[in-house]
Amino acid sequence: MAPAESADHGLLSPAWAGTEAAALTSDTRVLQAMLDVEHAWLQVLASAGLIDPGLPEQAVDAFRAESYDVADIAARAQGGGNPVIPMLADLRAVLRREAPAAAAAVHRAATSQDILDTALMVMSAQALEALQSDVARAADALAALAREHAATLSVARTLTQHSLPSTFGLKAAQWLHGLGQAAEALAAARAALPLQWGGASGTMAALRSTVDAAGGNGRRAPGPLELAADLASRLGLAAPGAPWQTNRLPVTRLGGALQELLAAAGRIANDVLLLSRPEVGEVSEPRAAGRGGSSAMPQKQNPVLSVLIRSAALAAPGYGAQLQLAAAAADDERPSGSWHVEWQALRSLLRLAGGAAAKLAELAEGLEVDRARIAANLAAAGPLVVSEKLMLTVAPLLDDGTPGRGKALIQDAVNRSLAGEGAFAQLLRQAVPADVLSDDELESALDPANYTGETHALIEGIVTAYPGRKDHA
Repeated sequence: MAPAESADHGLLSPAWAGTEAAALTSDTRVLQAMLDVEHAWLQVLASAGLIDPGLPEQAVDAFRAESYDVADIAARAQGGGNPVIPMLADLRAVLRREAPAAAAAVHRAATSQDILDTALMVMSAQALEALQSDVARAADALAALAREHAATLSVARTLTQHSLPSTFGLKAAQWLHGLGQAAEALAAARAALPLQWGGASGTMAALRSTVDAAGGNGRRAPGPLELAADLASRLGLAAPGAPWQTNRLPVTRLGGALQELLAAAGRIANDVLLLSRPEVGEVSEPRAAGRGGSSAMPQKQNPVLSVLIRSAALAAPGYGAQLQLAAAAADDERPSGSWHVEWQALRSLLRLAGGAAAKLAELAEGLEVDRARIAANLAAAGPLVVSEKLMLTVAPLLDDGTPGRGKALIQDAVNRSLAGEGAFAQLLRQAVPADVLSDDELESALDPANYTGETHALIEGIVTAYPGRKDHA
């Protein structure tokens, strides 16, 4: 099979195909991350005086992914069970021709798992930077929507049915609330991405021997943990207190943060899909040439952004469960099989989250809100949406010495209205004497604008807590 035939361009994965996340997690980028780790390790050894200081800069081109056949390395990875082994063979072959001393020094005191685990953390860090930027864009847009529509009265829905008066601004703020929490988890996961460096079995024995040999030459070399910390710093990763080759929580922690982001994005997409149904019509996605059409029905404008975000959210738990299962099944000093199954699951989560974040930013920035339809839907719900308020404030006025009598009267008016026996306002007027509530007082009690609770304070609290990239104050 030709390399082009085996490449995964995401033909069946439109949630991430063609996105920056796809490019940042490609096989070429994984290979480049492995080469970057190998080169950075040479720099650490040179800085510590363990190899010739000039070696890292010899044959720099050898550490560029474009110098290698990625498909060939992938195919040969079957021989040793991971791509580092064939990559290293090709790297050394190039170095032997161009910088023999570097060929002998590369990968010194390291093992395949050190390179691959660390490379995946480097790749994840790069992917997260783009992802976090898109999340911040979405947060900015949601905050703006929340404030713009803070007073846009709407009907809230619980279990798919009309419930109480609310505002569209609070809905947007609650979208932001979930996204903001996910953003915080992502930031914490990014800051904690650790270097993995332990040698063949996690003891750092080979590195200890290398350092001791240098010490025998009359100079003090940094210890293994110091060298690992230097490497972590060069790669932009956290320096762990110990190798984590069988403690896979760094991977599950990252996977968990990505799943939370996808859950938050999926929740927003679900609402948009519901609210954009023609019979609801409260919002619509931003239009773009070539997007949302149907191959058979030219009149359709499908909410494709939300559809793809939702598809990514639905796919995420499977990959997350795979990471958790792999962590629980890790064995000995290098996991057999469970380590290997992590790689694609983690990359898939990065791709899904990155693709969803980019689409969410576009969706939030261009979401069209139809105030007239929101008002019409609230009007269609009628004064029944304030029945909770009536039970709290009006019912006690009707008890007439019999606790519960007032609630029963209001419930009867509700039931008769739902049964089609009359308009709720008229039935309520019949149940509430004018000397208890005047017409004006009753009209005020039935006005949904007078029963939106703390929506303004809630909106401001959420927007202030999750400001995205801008100051929304």
